Amino acid sequence: MAVTILIVEDELAIQELIALNLKKAGHMVLCAGDATHAKLLINNVLPDLVLLDWMLPDITGLEFARSLRREERTKTIPIIMLTARIQENDKIAGLEAGADDYITKPFSPRELLARIKAVLRRRLPEMSDEIIDIGGLKLDPTTHRVHVYFEYDPAKLTEIILGPTEFRLLHFLMAYKERVHTRAQLLDRVWGDHVFIEDRTVDVHIRRLRKILETVGKENLVQTVRGTGYRFSVERSEESIG
Repeated sequence: MAVTILIVEDELAIQELIALNLKKAGHMVLCAGDATHAKLLINNVLPDLVLLDWMLPDITGLEFARSLRREERTKTIPIIMLTARIQENDKIAGLEAGADDYITKPFSPRELLARIKAVLRRRLPEMSDEIIDIGGLKLDPTTHRVHVYFEYDPAKLTEIILGPTEFRLLHFLMAYKERVHTRAQLLDRVWGDHVFIEDRTVDVHIRRLRKILETVGKENLVQTVRGTGYRFSVERSEESIG
């Protein structure tokens, strides 16, 4: 699945090469040569992942990683450190600063793409291309299709037609099954943190999603947790429709 990746790298040749390969892989790319420019970009568009060089002109990549982890808006962004440093202590320092992975230069585009995919699968499962199969629902992020099946005939798949917002909402909830999300969290992760709409918009789309799932008897998978938010669960809840 295409994601937005911010490259923070002061060596222009390396920056352009990484950007070229990421674009070929279908990703959206933002580029910055220092932490100051990177911060401005993040203020405008929250990336799904940051590729961060260790040595930057203004502050070190370690300092920038720590600053991202301190702020509420950016603390969960996956970070992959890029560096020529190969000592174990340097790798430990990068990981302790908040990096999710650490790649030493030189590296191949293939390795970088594989590391990105692995980090996203671990940290942001809703960004993965992998099919999610839970509770008789099978969601394919690549084809944007959702099918339902039942235990008595698992080979028989019936497609459920969802609008784009309902698909993203269901994908996110299924990717984090059993986890409760507030309306604000769903707005940030499904609609985007720079979209200014009412929290109750989430309720409208949850109702639409449940109405569609009701046609195949799966509406109870999307549950309300009163006073908190919503979750996707295969466990029966007394307050599942609220």
